[in-house]
Amino acid sequence: MLDISLRKVANVILMAREMSRAEGELRAFIDRLTEDEQVSLVALMWIGRGSFDAEELDEAKATAASEATTPTADYLLGSPHLSDHLENGLDALGLSVTDEEDDLLGHR
Repeated sequence: MLDISLRKVANVILMAREMSRAEGELRAFIDRLTEDEQVSLVALMWIGRGSFDAEELDEAKATAASEATTPTADYLLGSPHLSDHLENGLDALGLSVTDEEDDLLGHR
């Protein structure tokens, strides 16, 4: 189970898509997340890029927690396909942020 809300993941995905304009905002948003939320975000990205399978979520979270050597925002922003990896990770876990994205974008 992820220790971060789908709404927060949706926020990160939307800001990551606009990285050239929203990098500072995205960095600040990630920095404000709790340690558990940051660990879940890294694990989700790893699942989305194929480093772990969806069934290995707990292992991915444990690895993210134990191997964290750089600030999470620096690490995540260094991934060129962050939004795609997060979306793929959610898909692998059978989760969707479409409703949250629509709500954040004011499409409801």
